[in-house]
Amino acid sequence: METEPPPKLNQLMISSSVGGLLTALLMTPLDVVKIRLQAQVRPMAKGDCFLYCNGLMDHLCVCLNGSNGTAWYKRKLPHLRGTVDGLLTISRVEGARALWSGLSPTLIMAVPQTVVYYTLNDRLKQWFGFRRDISAGTINKPWIPPVCGMGSRAVAVFLMSPLELVRTSIQSTSRPSYSHILTSLTDSFRRGQLLPLYRGLGPSLLRDVPFSGLLWFNYELIKAKLMAIHRVSSTNLALNIVSGASSGTVAALLTNPFDVIKTHQQMDFRGVAQPSSGSTWVLLRRLWLEQGPRSLYTGLGARVAKVAPACAIMLATFEYGKGLFQNTERDRNLICSN
Repeated sequence: METEPPPKLNQLMISSSVGGLLTALLMTPLDVVKIRLQAQVRPMAKGDCFLYCNGLMDHLCVCLNGSNGTAWYKRKLPHLRGTVDGLLTISRVEGARALWSGLSPTLIMAVPQTVVYYTLNDRLKQWFGFRRDISAGTINKPWIPPVCGMGSRAVAVFLMSPLELVRTSIQSTSRPSYSHILTSLTDSFRRGQLLPLYRGLGPSLLRDVPFSGLLWFNYELIKAKLMAIHRVSSTNLALNIVSGASSGTVAALLTNPFDVIKTHQQMDFRGVAQPSSGSTWVLLRRLWLEQGPRSLYTGLGARVAKVAPACAIMLATFEYGKGLFQNTERDRNLICSN
């Protein structure tokens, strides 16, 4: 069995923070280009919505102004011919910083949620006694990764769900900060408007909790098998990248219907679609009957294209950071004992 000194709480928080920041920094430019490509084909009018992803969380954003607006997704550019051309053109015309447009408001919520999620998940696995058998390529208790993953994700989603909706109120703020969020939350609590802050919590849990269970179950199994085959350590970057991308793809495939439902309910909340009454299961049934089973897998390719690399970057960085701290602690203990 693999035995390592458990990482400290601050080490887990640092590793998950770095992983979250790196994931967002690497994934955001691709989504900015995607949105700009979509906008040149179909210019956004006031009230139109678009999906913005920073690699950690998906956000349904509403265009807050008309065709004369100056928001980053409305700026005029030479015709973009694809992703690579978009990256180069935006950097040349607007500067490299434009590739990370809209990132600040989402980081305010995405990074704290990532820290809560990964830190709590790792602590729970340690508390339940999770171990990998490197020689056999197995894990001692297969139920631990999915249970801990689902539990930690549920806690993180519940804690951060109000902030996802508050984010829309600061979407157009040039310098968003925690004070904006605190003020918005305080006003909502003072007026007793608590339930709207958790609008969409049900579908968020139904998508993110099973996703996390599938992600960690497959990640730990794939990782244990690869460690046994290639005889490498748990901090090997290539190992974690392959394990993260593979497990993320499987989880995205199986939970996409709940992602579709979450998007529908977010659109209802923001007033950009005809309100849909009923529970998550009612909406699933209605989509199945009215538009067919294929409607539940709308946007699957795009979601997998974002989820797979994001999971690979996040998990590889988090595991590498943990391993770095553990190796440092081990070396320090050896020096002290000699």
